[in-house]
Amino acid sequence: MKTQLTLSTMIAGFGMLIVLGTLATPVAAHHSFAAEFDETKPITLKGTLTKVEWVNPHGWLYMDVKGPDGTIVNWGIEAGAPNALLRRGMRRTDFAPGMEIVVTGFLAKNGTPTANGRTVTLPDGREFFAGSSGAPLRDGADRGAQ
Repeated sequence: MKTQLTLSTMIAGFGMLIVLGTLATPVAAHHSFAAEFDETKPITLKGTLTKVEWVNPHGWLYMDVKGPDGTIVNWGIEAGAPNALLRRGMRRTDFAPGMEIVVTGFLAKNGTPTANGRTVTLPDGREFFAGSSGAPLRDGADRGAQ
């Protein structure tokens, strides 16, 4: 009986460690558009693409934009998930660092040079919808799920 009780105690203890370990693990939370971006603050950015991150849950474009005072600011533009971008016709290979792009989108609420991209226009004139599923289309109308 003593061996069974000890084994039961060990199994229960191991199970508790797994539960506590799971609770202590940080989780990469997915956010809603409204949590981070302001649909009442649209922006158009023209600049030079510096970096592309084709990752889940959102792709990111980084671009250098010259401000009115001549200073260059690197902006982070959140886009949709890579799979959604592929379905819209965008390819990672369409984006070469150094190319000039135009992005429309919505400013981040926290005041950083970050925006949720709505459209991306490439130098050859192709324009893509780059936003995530919660981004407003126009006049504050929500896209909803695709």
